[in-house]
Amino acid sequence: MLQPKRTKFRKAQKGRMKGLSQRGNQLSNGMFGIKSLDAKFITSRQIEAARIAATRYMKREGQLWIKIFPDKPITKKPLEVRMGKGKGAPEYFVAVVKPGRILFEISGVPHDVAKEALRLAAQKLPVKTKYIVARDFQA
Repeated sequence: MLQPKRTKFRKAQKGRMKGLSQRGNQLSNGMFGIKSLDAKFITSRQIEAARIAATRYMKREGQLWIKIFPDKPITKKPLEVRMGKGKGAPEYFVAVVKPGRILFEISGVPHDVAKEALRLAAQKLPVKTKYIVARDFQA
């Protein structure tokens, strides 16, 4: 039996990050948070660096929630290896982040402490971010 001729080749290896974030775009746990304005891959090392920066500034008061998880493996072949012979081994893991996604949330600290802690965390991330406050927050 003849197979139909395939005209479009699909580029489905790494995926496309088009559109806005459909999930995780509202504050759910904390009073303050940072929201992504770009679409990027964020590695587990970048997430951990941001978490350490924020908790260090908060002096371990309050609570911090990380709302993204690096569940996508990025593979890489060793240097100077010929083409073929299958896919490379997983090198690191990334979280796929689209615009509008909440990255970190904080509660239990004053407004100015939360703003500075999240600013320090945002500096460690490769995306542009926006500081947001819950609607029911009273200063």
